[in-house]
Amino acid sequence: MTARKTILVLCPFPQGIAAGQRLKYEQYFSDWRAAGYDITVSSFIDRPMYDIAYEPGHTTAKLLGTLRGHVRRLRDLPRIGRFDLVYVFMWVTPFGTSLMERLTRALARRLVYDIEDNALVGQDIPRADNPNPLARLLKGRGKTEYLIREADHVITSSPLLNDICLRMNRAKRCTYISSSVDTDRFVPVNRYEGSDGVIIGWTGTYSTKPFLDLLRPVFRKLAGRLRFKLRVIGNFDYELPGVDLEVVRWTREKEVEDLQAIDIGVYPLPLDEWVIGKSGLKAIQYMAFGLPVVATDAGITAQVVRDGETGILVRTEDEWLDALERLVREPELRRRLGEAGRRDVLAKYSTKVIAGEYRRVLQDATEG
Repeated sequence: MTARKTILVLCPFPQGIAAGQRLKYEQYFSDWRAAGYDITVSSFIDRPMYDIAYEPGHTTAKLLGTLRGHVRRLRDLPRIGRFDLVYVFMWVTPFGTSLMERLTRALARRLVYDIEDNALVGQDIPRADNPNPLARLLKGRGKTEYLIREADHVITSSPLLNDICLRMNRAKRCTYISSSVDTDRFVPVNRYEGSDGVIIGWTGTYSTKPFLDLLRPVFRKLAGRLRFKLRVIGNFDYELPGVDLEVVRWTREKEVEDLQAIDIGVYPLPLDEWVIGKSGLKAIQYMAFGLPVVATDAGITAQVVRDGETGILVRTEDEWLDALERLVREPELRRRLGEAGRRDVLAKYSTKVIAGEYRRVLQDATEG
């Protein structure tokens, strides 16, 4: 009988909450266990810290939460060598030098590094939208570069980012694995009926709120042309005077129901270097629910959203307005794009399709 192998997952956030983890590698834990791996998860941020991390203030609680995270990592160090594989998502610790990443690499038998977005560049959040502006200054810039260079295998979130990592990684082992969703859970219910009461939706977190803000003038102008409701699903409050707005606090329990109520999904992105690492997850989520997508034509978006077939790709404010107005007014267009998007997700972005790609990386890392 083949002995089971052990994996220690070092990640930023508590399990089952953050979309970057929950809709990426975490949803494959059951598959990994079935394939012969025992998994231990160590999150830097605990739940009390996560609940306030993106809220203004709470300085003392945030400092204590950060201290708890560092203590947790120090306790991880003695046990790292007992695992067959260490799986690092984003970083080992968020601040300071790459010392903890170097210690982890030295102690680990084998190490897989999973990088989301273009962390080599970093996201430029406007100071007014950043609840923790000092944190950005304290983040060690060398952590990402070191982990990409020294990992036995790197998992990336886009083909363009994968090309960059291949040039940096000593082992020359990098694999792009798409974001994916459970298509048995994310199912369409939309009837694509009428043009009154159409709901345009966006889902995200505090860190992606600046992208939603890009569409504030678009929504205001659209509200002057026709009736619609904007539904914002996230972990923050939001206001947009002049627009019929509904703000929904994200919960795992109501995630599916809240997204199923949308008629059109929007995926705005900035046109900058950071975007090349985006995985297109929001677009994939919308498409899984059979929703037409309007998205910024940047990075991987054109690969995920087929313009005119599963959604509409745009760049300018006028293009956003025209695309949204057309979809609100034309239910049959919503139906055609939405149904085609659902078919694409079933064929290319379902967990059933992607599971084997993770297993191949784990096998390569543990047996290579």
